[in-house]
Amino acid sequence: MKQLKNWWDAAIVYRDRRVLAMIFLGFSSGLPFGVLADPLTAWLAESGVTKTAIGLFALVSLPYSLKFIWAPLMDRLPLPLLTTVFGRRRGWVLLTQVMLLGAILGMGLSNPAENLYWTALFAVMVAFSSASQDIVVDAYRVEILAEEKLAAGAATVVFGWRLGQVGSGAAGLFVADLLPWPMVFTILAALVLVGLAAILLNPEPAVPKSDEAERMEAEVEAILESRQHLPPRLAHTIAWFYSAVVGPFAEFMNRRGWLAVLAFILLYKFGDAVLGVMKTPFFLEIGFSKTEIAAVTKLFGFNAIIAGGILGGIVLARLGIMRGLLVCGVLMGASNLIFVFQALAGHDLWVLTLTIAIENITTGMGTTAFVAYLSSLCNVAYTATQYALLTSLMGFSRTIMSSGSGWLADQVEWVTFFLITTAAAVPGLLLLVWMIKAYPPEPKAEPQEAS
Repeated sequence: MKQLKNWWDAAIVYRDRRVLAMIFLGFSSGLPFGVLADPLTAWLAESGVTKTAIGLFALVSLPYSLKFIWAPLMDRLPLPLLTTVFGRRRGWVLLTQVMLLGAILGMGLSNPAENLYWTALFAVMVAFSSASQDIVVDAYRVEILAEEKLAAGAATVVFGWRLGQVGSGAAGLFVADLLPWPMVFTILAALVLVGLAAILLNPEPAVPKSDEAERMEAEVEAILESRQHLPPRLAHTIAWFYSAVVGPFAEFMNRRGWLAVLAFILLYKFGDAVLGVMKTPFFLEIGFSKTEIAAVTKLFGFNAIIAGGILGGIVLARLGIMRGLLVCGVLMGASNLIFVFQALAGHDLWVLTLTIAIENITTGMGTTAFVAYLSSLCNVAYTATQYALLTSLMGFSRTIMSSGSGWLADQVEWVTFFLITTAAAVPGLLLLVWMIKAYPPEPKAEPQEAS
């Protein structure tokens, strides 16, 4: 990654039009998460839906965990007319945004009190459209930004995502006190137009070419035609499908140190994930009220994590992705120690504010660095597929590997627990130091606009 000469140059990278556009695309990606959270839950409760049924609505988010399944098709398949007029990436983004707008409208026009199944069906469609939009928006971001701007793009897209998530959830509840629920969801659906306008006002990245991908497809097609005596058109279709689905895996596994990369993705935010699960139980146990926790962790903490994300983008632009990833990772891991101070101080609101400030700023820095790193790993021939797979692996670390944090907290005192979470960050950092020495980064070509 090209490193900028000084900290000022690293900071003004946020003035780039493409970097700023990520705020609005991030907003469009975060919006459905807010829609499917508080507004939908409140509407179901007011409609007399049982708590059991409301709890089962969490399953409508399953498409977010399964998006890697259809990512290969969205990565390689052109759309009639839309691809011709708007380009490969923008065409898919526009289609998913129109689907998302229609799904939110449909959900708002359903009546959960009379037919809950229609509401559930449209909620699944919202999640599917949203997950599909994320696949293409992530690919678009990676392909349209120069490598030294990936960190800034990660910071702005996360900022926009949180605005969309928090803003739509809060706005939905506020407007629901003034208007009926169908009107509320109509207004929320209209907010999708923010992302739609952003993608229309920005260029299409050049169609990436990969000699390896083309060679793989040609070899498979030749084998099928010669050995299986298949018609040329069918052989070509099977070869294309093989390249689209198997190609992203094969290309990644042909890289130097790919197993180390996968291990690092699992370990980098491990300590932070273990801590995150038990933060609220810890705060409650030492005497903080739910109001105090909400005021500091949600309102103040939101600003702190956004500031940390922007700062992380500056650090990576100045130091490069790998060195910046190390600096942000060390700070993120060390920040767990502030919880030791909180455990010793007990119920002290000022200490809580300090704890949340330090933890959220460093978490924002680490998240931005990690998203930028995952973006840099993607081959432009398979951007959407590989990014979907890498983020699924990151989600595995966040959910499965951290699931034992409650058991650990039951076995030890809080001070010991936080020391262990700090130690849990060390293996990933040591692996990163080794990777920096063993596999120095290779330069990446500048992105081009499609003609």
